[in-house]
Amino acid sequence: MAFGFFKKEKKPKNSKEILKKIEGLEKTIEDLLAKINSLETISEKSVQKIGLIRYNPFSGVGSNQSFSVAILDQKDNGIVITSLYTREGNRVYAKPVVRGNSEYPLSKEEKEAINRAKRGIEDEKKNAGK
Repeated sequence: MAFGFFKKEKKPKNSKEILKKIEGLEKTIEDLLAKINSLETISEKSVQKIGLIRYNPFSGVGSNQSFSVAILDQKDNGIVITSLYTREGNRVYAKPVVRGNSEYPLSKEEKEAINRAKRGIEDEKKNAGK
């Protein structure tokens, strides 16, 4: 969408030209507001929050190679993915998250990943003011 910000335009000569110019600006503003509303609707469902926790689920076996990651949208909907690493192999689990909770049982690490994701934006807002 070209707005003509850098175009050299003639100055309006009379009130009719001024009104025409204002009508053009009103149309441009309406188009911009419609685009903003559309983008706001889309952004609500995009990934906005991520929380990650690494841990060792089996004492004495390896290090913090296992993890849980929560990936959420603005309304705390999304998924939590857990990878459990052992000497014998690796297991990966995914659970849906709706409004910050899951219909499936969550481990303490999965809950923490979700909480970190939910807090992430609040923490960023607090740190931005410093």
